[in-house]
Amino acid sequence: MRMLFVMAASTAFALCGCGPSAQPPSQTAKPRIALIMKSLANEFFLTMEKGARMHQAAHADRYELLANGIKDELDVGRQTQLVEQMIAQRVDAIVIAPADSKALIAACKKALDAGIVVVNIDNKFDDGVLADKGIKIPFVGPDNRKGARMVGEYTAKRLQPGDSVAIVEGVPTAFNAIQRKLGFEEAMAAAGMKIVASQSAGWEMETANRAVSAMIMEHPELKAILCANDSMALGAVAALKAANKADSVIVAGFDNISAVHDLVRQGKVVATADQHADQLAVFGIEYALEMLARKGAPADRETPVDLITAETLHP
Repeated sequence: MRMLFVMAASTAFALCGCGPSAQPPSQTAKPRIALIMKSLANEFFLTMEKGARMHQAAHADRYELLANGIKDELDVGRQTQLVEQMIAQRVDAIVIAPADSKALIAACKKALDAGIVVVNIDNKFDDGVLADKGIKIPFVGPDNRKGARMVGEYTAKRLQPGDSVAIVEGVPTAFNAIQRKLGFEEAMAAAGMKIVASQSAGWEMETANRAVSAMIMEHPELKAILCANDSMALGAVAALKAANKADSVIVAGFDNISAVHDLVRQGKVVATADQHADQLAVFGIEYALEMLARKGAPADRETPVDLITAETLHP
């Protein structure tokens, strides 16, 4: 009798799905895709989330969406926790815009090891670290270097060869920040400009405001400030206004958030780059669905980036 009771209990335990043999969510009809973004305090990522949710609502029969992000653009630890939570929830795919190009790779490797598809958007993972880990994670996103070069080239048309310019960088460990800085540098070198200052403001408006305030004190001859995102461009514009230099120093940005549109129309921000935030996560989600369906080898996909000026900005 004792043996029969143990066997019956073991059978019931397995059938209820309470033990390790429980089926993962991937056996359900619709795959679950987790979207993990950077700071939701940044309009860019709010737009990204809105676009993803609209896409899921229009394709509710194809997949379920779990969207989340971090409060602080630099909070790598919290973003790592979000990845681990999604692994614990056994989602089918993770689409991630990493806060750091290197630090998030270890967590994403855990996801891959758990059989979860991972797609990298917005900020590309470091190729060297991926190779060291022996993994491949496809990047779906724009060529940030090309976009920044377009912004820099347009800005240079408003300047004279030899003019002094400054760069306000993003997070130094982020691939997109590195690429945007390189694009700005290439455009300035080709136009014969002199870069007299280059400093990170961590993607943040207030940090950029302080950095630019110091730059214009140290370099009163500055003629232009190239910012690696529009939030920092807003900080730069505010700093110039406070120093009564709004009419003598031009500003450029990157991201085409709505908060800079009036400034673009007024010429306070001469150019920005649109990497289509509302579609960027959608591109990644669509690719994740493809990978789940066909189990093919991952490959990078380049998405559009467009120059935005007062002439091209839609009403």
